[in-house]
Amino acid sequence: MADGTVRIDGNSLLLPGGVRVRFVRTLRLPETGTHALPPGLGEFPLRRVADHPGTVPAAWRDRGGVMLPVHPREAMWLNFGGTTEPAALQVGVGGVCAVSGGPWGSRPARDPQNYVVLPRQPWLDGINSGRGTVRQFVAVPLGLGATVEGQVTGEEVWGGVQLRSFPLNDTALRTWREAQRRLARTGRGQRARSAAGGPGAPAAAATGLGVGGSMRQEVYRDDRPLSDWSTTAAGQVFVHLVTAPEWRRITGEAPPPSPVDRAAYTRAGLPWFDYHDRDGVDLDPADGLGAVEPVGEWLGDDHAPWQPPSPGQVEPLGDAPGSPAGDGGR
Repeated sequence: MADGTVRIDGNSLLLPGGVRVRFVRTLRLPETGTHALPPGLGEFPLRRVADHPGTVPAAWRDRGGVMLPVHPREAMWLNFGGTTEPAALQVGVGGVCAVSGGPWGSRPARDPQNYVVLPRQPWLDGINSGRGTVRQFVAVPLGLGATVEGQVTGEEVWGGVQLRSFPLNDTALRTWREAQRRLARTGRGQRARSAAGGPGAPAAAATGLGVGGSMRQEVYRDDRPLSDWSTTAAGQVFVHLVTAPEWRRITGEAPPPSPVDRAAYTRAGLPWFDYHDRDGVDLDPADGLGAVEPVGEWLGDDHAPWQPPSPGQVEPLGDAPGSPAGDGGR
């Protein structure tokens, strides 16, 4: 499900138009309460499905795309740093739009909006729950009904993550580029951000995304006319989620270690984050996503220790009013 213009650059996915997506490991939040943004703990490695034709399932060879390893109930967020020109990016979790809750659409749409706007949206940590919050992305095996896909559609067929990018149309892009030239002449810049942090092959243990705890994060409403966007996708890709043992079997590589203990991270005084863009307008809650239950309701209580960060550990991030939502330092 990837066309020839999507490629891997290190641990980043590059889609046409300079859209760069990184999948970042992070601390899993408790499933009660609303929390600050958890830190980045390093990037998930990415590998092309086509490079392992003898060990991936046949269905994966047909879909193509890329794969990354996850541990059960491991959390992640998507980093959109490095986008060079405006883009509308659709994010699907098992074929369900993470923004609108509807089917992962074929083109940008409004009412409800089914995409995030880059570079305005610096990252996405979970499904849109509205009111300035998202529900954290958490890996969960298919077949239990706990994924967003299973709870919204009643089936678990796809799993994984799907991405599709749309550029501005030619007229809107010319207008944007001229505006950028004017900004460059005035010397106004943008901050930079990092995310520190074959035949006969057996069926891999399929994994999708469910939801975990709630955090303070807005999914921004697009302030452009819908007609500014091209109706033809520039690129799309299917991201398969692989369990750690399957990653080793398929690639011969060791997967990343299991995530760091949350309480130990907090006790060490390491930072959490709070991001605010005063010019951004949050999308309304997504009807199709409101009833999605956290994975703990399906898999049992989360017994990992939790120690909330102190106020001094939560670092503010954001841009000056009027600036594009860019990089912060998370």
